[in-house]
Amino acid sequence: GKDYTFNYIFDAKYRIDFAVEGSSYQKRYHIPGPMEEDINTMHRYRDSLVVRHNGPYERTAFGAYVLFPWYDEDSYQEHKLYKSINEVNIGGLPFLPNATRLVEQLIERLIEKSPEELQKEGILPQGIMEEWRSSFDEKVLVGMVPSARNYHAHLRHRFYHIPVKRLKKGWQEAAYIALYPRKGAAPENGVTCYGKIADVKFVERSEIKELPKNSIEQYVRFEIESWHFLPNVIKPVGYGISVYTMTTLNTLKEAKELPELFMKSKEEIALWRMLRRLSDRIRFDLDDRYLDKASKITAYRIKDIVIKLEGGLLAITRGTEHKTIPVDALLKQPSMVFKEMVRLMDSDKT
Repeated sequence: GKDYTFNYIFDAKYRIDFAVEGSSYQKRYHIPGPMEEDINTMHRYRDSLVVRHNGPYERTAFGAYVLFPWYDEDSYQEHKLYKSINEVNIGGLPFLPNATRLVEQLIERLIEKSPEELQKEGILPQGIMEEWRSSFDEKVLVGMVPSARNYHAHLRHRFYHIPVKRLKKGWQEAAYIALYPRKGAAPENGVTCYGKIADVKFVERSEIKELPKNSIEQYVRFEIESWHFLPNVIKPVGYGISVYTMTTLNTLKEAKELPELFMKSKEEIALWRMLRRLSDRIRFDLDDRYLDKASKITAYRIKDIVIKLEGGLLAITRGTEHKTIPVDALLKQPSMVFKEMVRLMDSDKT
């Protein structure tokens, strides 16, 4: 997927302002807390760590926190410099041997949240531009290749062809073509490569000289700039493509197995990304063995957990344990869903 990381600064200052009666600190914050100058230093730390990325500046440091010696964590939660953590991701946290709860909670939150959630919490963190672009991700037409003869011709002459009558709505959105040689058409069965479309032509079948055939049937011919082989073939695992299916370039690059290319809805993609954080071995069940004939994902499987999206609910089952969560939580409260997944996976260890 994406090659950026999030950075957080925890700086132990060992200093505290006791909010002495009548002081400006007491008038502003009312209770003891971190030194204002230390908080200002955190702002400078974060703002100085920037990278230039196609125009806008993006911060490489995403959060900065002063750790100061104080014991009363409960009352400190009303401090403005604690609340500022949720507002600008900069603030102070009490930290003593017997006062670690707020620090632990923050670290736990950072670990549990998905990259998408974290990106929404800061001010242009590094990678946010890439995330915005991914919402307009380029489409890929993954086409079945019936024979070794066709496969070699497509690779050598950098093109792909498909009968006009087999095309469905949305095909013209494709910016790339990927090849899915069926069993026997290539050394390894599965999606092997992709290439950017350079040109699109409507031709009669007899005009495709690289694969001669005397026919006046109308075809679409895609000219390809160059083919790029995937690091690992996307394996069919019992599924196939009868003509073609549509996916996105990001999904194509991240997928390991063919059913992963089927994902369509935001909820399906959000769930897949969440499961990928837990394991790289995720199985999908579709309602047809051909991706271009299937209408839905019937189940996700990760280890011995089965997850289904049905009737507006996310149904999670492991053995005799069953949990349902509203589907919209995948987008609105993904960290809560993730935590429940982790709990189920770890339930046999407790």
